[in-house]
Amino acid sequence: PMALVYYLTPAGRNTLFAKEGETKLPLEYRRLLGLIESEGHIDVLRGRLRRFPDRLIHEWLKELEDLKMIESALPGKVEDITFTGRRPPQLPPLADEDSKRLAKTAVIAGATLLRSGSFLADERIANLPPVAKAPGETVILLVEDDPDQATLGELRLTLAGYRVRSVDRAKALSRALREEARPDLLLLDVVLPDGDGFDLLAQLRGRPEFATLPIVLLTMKAELADIRNGLALGADGYITKPYSKNQLAEVIGRVLKQPLAGEQPRQP
Repeated sequence: PMALVYYLTPAGRNTLFAKEGETKLPLEYRRLLGLIESEGHIDVLRGRLRRFPDRLIHEWLKELEDLKMIESALPGKVEDITFTGRRPPQLPPLADEDSKRLAKTAVIAGATLLRSGSFLADERIANLPPVAKAPGETVILLVEDDPDQATLGELRLTLAGYRVRSVDRAKALSRALREEARPDLLLLDVVLPDGDGFDLLAQLRGRPEFATLPIVLLTMKAELADIRNGLALGADGYITKPYSKNQLAEVIGRVLKQPLAGEQPRQP
């Protein structure tokens, strides 16, 4: 049976980011490495590669394992995660087909954010398992350094019926993820005093424990380049600040596949 999460080895990452002509690995295999870099959970990989049978996907993954380019793991205890510094993440190279689709999605996302203030990455979310909890049992971890925004966010999340924890720094986030129970969803500000939100997203997606942790980015402005980066790195959605209680509840409910007020529960 296939393992729950795959991730790149140093050799796999070097191959993924190699320049044209520096590797003999076929393009489709490099494309798979790119998917694993940001979407390592097997259920998400199957969804992104749904036009191929599971047997073939398994063969590709086995070949990449034999080449020592990927390894597999089950989510486990978080022991050594530490976010430090501020550095732009290295985006995985994309095949033309994927790059065009991502660019188109980013444009749609930008227009949607301007119109409604939120956007969900439906293709990614569709392949994530639902959270089988009521909102009152659902823990949201808010990462926000502005005290006023943090207080407002905590209030609106509480009014929406969720349990809330909050931190104001990247280092505090790493400590919370090490020492406390994993949250059901992470609301992550893209600008922090001691870290870059996109870099944090990339680091989280590169770890088996957080490959499927729902992560929604909070931003003051919707720049297309930033939207594209967030989607490429595995964000489940965007919310622009300021946001309302109803907007938060709707986005969180959709990402976690929880019913909104008056709705019937979604079938898994």
